[in-house]
Amino acid sequence: MNNHRKRTRVIAIGDRKIGGGNPILIQSMTNTATEDVEATVDQILRLERAGCEIIRCTVPTMEAAQALSQIKKRIHIPLVGDIHFDYRMAVLAIENGADKIRINPGNIGGREKVREVVAAAKERGIPIRVGVNSGSLERELVEKYCGVTAEGIVESALDKVGIIEDCGYDNLVISVKSSDVMMCVKAHELLARKTDYPLHVGITESGTVTSGNIKSALGLGIILNQGIGDTIRVSLTGDPVEEIYSAKLILRTLGLRKGGIEVVSCPTCGRTKIDLIGLARQVEEMVRDIPLDIKVAVMGCAVNGPGEAKEADIGIAGGIGEGLLIKRGEIVRKVPEAELLDTLKEELLHWNE
Repeated sequence: MNNHRKRTRVIAIGDRKIGGGNPILIQSMTNTATEDVEATVDQILRLERAGCEIIRCTVPTMEAAQALSQIKKRIHIPLVGDIHFDYRMAVLAIENGADKIRINPGNIGGREKVREVVAAAKERGIPIRVGVNSGSLERELVEKYCGVTAEGIVESALDKVGIIEDCGYDNLVISVKSSDVMMCVKAHELLARKTDYPLHVGITESGTVTSGNIKSALGLGIILNQGIGDTIRVSLTGDPVEEIYSAKLILRTLGLRKGGIEVVSCPTCGRTKIDLIGLARQVEEMVRDIPLDIKVAVMGCAVNGPGEAKEADIGIAGGIGEGLLIKRGEIVRKVPEAELLDTLKEELLHWNE
């Protein structure tokens, strides 16, 4: 495990804690209308099953704020209210049980309005996440730094933090996001040197599942590997459940989290006699919710399959109409191709017996 994480102060979000060396928690955000309690709860429960540990809902209306109290009763993870422009929505979200709120103090109506939000948060002891995106950087900072820069993003974030600190409150989390991966990396590096508040890390507007995963893995990988970050979100255009699987894999690959089955598969070649691409996808889908900490190999042929799979705990290799079941590089038995997937699943479900 990575033991070089920067020490940040501990912040409680509902019954979870971030910062201070606590595990990096995975967040997502619902894409349902928050006012639609049923749809929102259904999505959050799906996210919980996938491994989501903190969930954020947008609060653009009074109805959405009031819906938070109903949603919270039916879920099992901390609920964050996301507010833009209207400080009253932030106060209402807090009154309706939000475990944390996300605001940009620069766009919710001036310092007096910020004071009202801070007073409500202080009364209930809930943290405020100060979020600054490169796309909403103030004109003065764009002019000062001759464009949108990491330095400008960090100055903006610390200015907003200062507004809340001036209100006598320091129960804060900071996020600085950009769709420009390397600008986002630099902003986190600069910010981590200037503050000990916990940081929520993500690459905003990263794109579809394919491009978003690549940009998020690169950006989050560089940032997290420097010991920066206390909670993360992989932002994808699509089903938010995909964000959770991606975040878990990023953390596991960096050695920041254990658990979950790792699937490795060969790139295929002319020797491949089965639909390895389809089989690998099916295996990856099948193992997502099996709580084992092992490596599974999906190989394309019987020539190199057993040898290449020897570092895996278990694997399958394809042939013509049949395949091999392999354990730690040793062939256990031959299996008809149509039964390969079911055979592997049975082995995994009874792994510890």
